[in-house]
Amino acid sequence: MLSTEKSIMNKLYFVSGVMFVFALLVVYKLITIQFVQGAEYRGLAEQRTIKDVKIPANRGNVYSVGGSLLATSVPKYDIRIDLVTPSNKNYKDFISALSDSLASFHGTSSSKFKRKLHLARQNKNRYFLLASNLGYSQYLRFRDFPLLNQGAFKGGLIVEQSTKRDYPMGVIAQRLIGYERFDDLGNVTRVGIDGAFGEKYLRGIDGQRRKQKIGKGQWKPIDDFNQLEPQDGYDVYTTIDVNIQDIAHHALLEQLEKYKADHGTVVVMETKTGEIRAISNLGRNREGLYYERLNYAVGESHEPGSTFKLMALAVALEDKVVDTTSIVDTEKGVLSYYGKKVRDSKRGGYGKISIARAFEVSSNTGIVKAIHGAYKDNPEKFVDGLYRMNLQNSLELPLIGEGLSIIPDPRIKNGRWSGIALEWMAYGYGVSFTPLQTLTFYNAIANGGVMVRPKFLREIKEIDASIETFETEVINPQICSKETVLKLQQLLKNVVQKEHGTGHKLYSEKFSMAGKTGTCQKDYSNKDQLNYISSFSGYFPADNPKYSCIVVIHEPDKSVGYYGADVSGPVFKKIAQKIYTDSPLIDEVDDVNLKSESVKSDYSQYYVVAQKYKSVMPDLKGMSAMDAISILENMGLKVQVSGSGRVTSQSVKKGQKIKSQSLIKLKLS
Repeated sequence: MLSTEKSIMNKLYFVSGVMFVFALLVVYKLITIQFVQGAEYRGLAEQRTIKDVKIPANRGNVYSVGGSLLATSVPKYDIRIDLVTPSNKNYKDFISALSDSLASFHGTSSSKFKRKLHLARQNKNRYFLLASNLGYSQYLRFRDFPLLNQGAFKGGLIVEQSTKRDYPMGVIAQRLIGYERFDDLGNVTRVGIDGAFGEKYLRGIDGQRRKQKIGKGQWKPIDDFNQLEPQDGYDVYTTIDVNIQDIAHHALLEQLEKYKADHGTVVVMETKTGEIRAISNLGRNREGLYYERLNYAVGESHEPGSTFKLMALAVALEDKVVDTTSIVDTEKGVLSYYGKKVRDSKRGGYGKISIARAFEVSSNTGIVKAIHGAYKDNPEKFVDGLYRMNLQNSLELPLIGEGLSIIPDPRIKNGRWSGIALEWMAYGYGVSFTPLQTLTFYNAIANGGVMVRPKFLREIKEIDASIETFETEVINPQICSKETVLKLQQLLKNVVQKEHGTGHKLYSEKFSMAGKTGTCQKDYSNKDQLNYISSFSGYFPADNPKYSCIVVIHEPDKSVGYYGADVSGPVFKKIAQKIYTDSPLIDEVDDVNLKSESVKSDYSQYYVVAQKYKSVMPDLKGMSAMDAISILENMGLKVQVSGSGRVTSQSVKKGQKIKSQSLIKLKLS
């Protein structure tokens, strides 16, 4: 019996000892956690329940050359309420009025909102959504709603701000202005100006706001203010003219739809500065609608076709191996080199014609034969001539994705050279340029030989303070001699002359243009899939050019038409015509001191009549309307005028006495 009791007691002592030791360990651990590792564990707890959330800064605005807004960041607000925070008294006093305000805003019944709010409070909902995607004025209205106007700590107001990029011009020039593009993995790429200058100028500095986890993956702002306020990005002022951009966009769109083309681009550049006034890139989607799909003007390098003939002749004229008056035999419109045919669009060719005429009618055989005869024994000289004009270089644009120029060179291994490379290059095959690279060359010819880099930005500003300005950059101060430039300018004028060159349909008596048509076969290795690239590049006015322009349209419907003069030329003409119409004319006076005899005579007649006649009707015939009205009104008479010009008849005869305030009727020629 005693031994049994002793055994039981020993077991109890053992269990008690173990429990005592365990209690000591627990106490030790608690003390260690509280005082030794407390800071570490509190930090871990905060990491799981409290975090700093990034508040994206508003990206800077993008403006046109005239100050019109092209892109801006618009703040958007989500309004929520923590229904646990308001006291019972506040909730009871304001819930009905809040429900009325919410019902008025959303256009629904007050009782419906009241039921939802009651249920959310019963469920201790601390993140109840009241409205989302609000504008700034709507956000201010919400802050004044009953209960919400008590703020975060008394009324439970939760405000979450985000920004949305807005484009006031819609899709027009959106590819150049830039936007966010997401891939399948959710990665963001920014294109256009937004992508090229976003990090340096537009992005700004993000802010921070501290939030606390309240369960179910929801995070509530701890304070009613930001821990770090975001700083907006700088504003970017581009060279785009919204009026010219609108003209170019719709002119291109109309032609793409008419010819059911795959895609196209148009660029308008100011001649002397290189500032891009308009750039439109339209591609077709599966539904057949056109939108700003890719930046074809900057990124798509392709064979230019006949627009390259200007470059080829520039080299030959500069090397003085041909002249515009040189005669070439087109040999019935067909030439053969290494078994490959070069054909003219006109069957039978043009016979023996000058180089100038061959360019005007875009004779492939004429230009090819001239280049072949001059450089067949030394093709490197022809390539070097192209290099001298900077045609082998990219434009080094700040925009992402500029296409590469391609010029075959016999001295370079795998340099795309072949036995027919020289002849093919002469009329725009085998070489490759982007539309903007081609336009830059044409612009140099319009600019007297000065090649300038295309420019998209004018200035960076922070509010009204200038941060950086962008000046015109000269790529080559003189791509060829003045003599060669003048000859090329005349060739381009002749192309658009009435009943003269391939662009004669574009001729207008009201305004002058100069340029070159281009029609290039695309996918010519497959005759069943043969398509065309139609283009027109040039400038206007033909004398003292102000703008250069290129239009390139890919794969027009061949059943409708595909020649450059028919497809791309009308876009060029429409742009030039509308810019001429919308632009004010400026007359320059050579000598402000020059005296006009007619003005002097009119003044003498006016002075004599004004001094002599006070109450007797003067003879006003032949006098200008302005002078006649001035004399009569100074005599205290009323005047009624019909017509315009000079006075041909008057209602009261010369010498007749007249009373003050009498009505005098004048007829003008």
